[in-house]
Amino acid sequence: MNNKSNKEIIEEISLKKNEPLWMLEFRLKALEYYSNTKTPTWGADLSKLNENSIEYYIKPVKDLQYDWADVPEDIKKTFDDLGIPKAEQEILAGVGAQYDSELIYKSLKKEWSDKGVLFMDISQALVDHKELVEKYFATVVPYHDNKFAALNSAFWSGGSFVYIPKNVEITVPLQAYFRINTQAMGQFERTLIIAEENSKVHYIEGCSAPLYRKNSLHSAVVEIIALKGSQVRYTTIQNWAHNIYNLVTKRAFAYENAHVEWVDGNFGSCVTMKYPSVILKGENSKATIVSLAVADNVQHQDVGAKVIHLANNSCSNVISKSISKKNGRSSYRGLIAVAENVTGCKSAVKCDALLFDNAQSDTYPMIKIKGECDLEHEASVTNISEEQIFYATSRGITSEKAQAMVINGFVGTFINELPLEYAIEINKLLAHQMEGSIG
Repeated sequence: MNNKSNKEIIEEISLKKNEPLWMLEFRLKALEYYSNTKTPTWGADLSKLNENSIEYYIKPVKDLQYDWADVPEDIKKTFDDLGIPKAEQEILAGVGAQYDSELIYKSLKKEWSDKGVLFMDISQALVDHKELVEKYFATVVPYHDNKFAALNSAFWSGGSFVYIPKNVEITVPLQAYFRINTQAMGQFERTLIIAEENSKVHYIEGCSAPLYRKNSLHSAVVEIIALKGSQVRYTTIQNWAHNIYNLVTKRAFAYENAHVEWVDGNFGSCVTMKYPSVILKGENSKATIVSLAVADNVQHQDVGAKVIHLANNSCSNVISKSISKKNGRSSYRGLIAVAENVTGCKSAVKCDALLFDNAQSDTYPMIKIKGECDLEHEASVTNISEEQIFYATSRGITSEKAQAMVINGFVGTFINELPLEYAIEINKLLAHQMEGSIG
């Protein structure tokens, strides 16, 4: 830890990034709110998170690069192992890679930049497209939304800025990787996606970190503005080390006829608290949230979804899957709210939990209906027993294949929402994490 005060660190970050005065003032107000707000106790246990031991900002080893060949070799190897260059060449419209506190690599194919698409480090966007950033920044997630949104707002560094012009449809995904590579650090990236009228984009986020002896903190904020008739899909695959506290605020505004989709995969971390949210502000707007959480050993995946219907004929669909094993704990925490005088809404929520040995699963649904809504809520908890595996093996199926069949069938809804390349990786990850769960 350096000996600078939090205020001095913020002033240093803001000066280094050449930020306008309004952003520095925003950061300092957020710091004050964070300092005066108690750590939440209603969710996962955060008592072992020592925020005073966290390094809030790690200076980049090298400035942002646009050519993969110019990235330092040690960093390049890390991301080579994750498949970034190969993925960029084969299937992606653009790639960004963040290493600790800063984005170190960014590339967008000319086909899309020629159409006015912007995909860049959000700090650079604050310089090059300051009117857009100032117009939308913190309008979806204000600094006073919660303690960790305030922490992010004070110390944010790195993250993506995406802007899709009117009537532009990106036919292949944009992708960002976020890597924590220093122990006892905080990563506070901030992502802002603006989809103009009748535009379409799929953004994929991957996160990872090695295992160190000291805990680290990932506290991101994601804001999506889906304007009239736009379609935005945000896919997250997070595979953190088991000593990462993953405390994230993700929220979208969906306007008339817009459709926002969250596809959210949570692996690793010691604690995750994340509830992707959509506020349906326009008539005929739609929200789809599909999530998968895997809790192993003493992990607690406290995840869920929130949808607030503010407009007539808005529609939401929430599908939550969780797998818990070896004393792991998965919690679904959800909210469906319909505002007063709103009519013609539809909402469906389905929560399924799969348990092994001494694992635990909880469901905390909240429903607030003041208007008119056709609502369905369904939840199930299933155990895989040794008897079920024995039945399958008696038909000539190995116990490993029998277990894989059950798990693959259970998570099929989530897997089907992923591009083929990512579905294969998730299946491999599941197979690795579930190894030895039965027998």
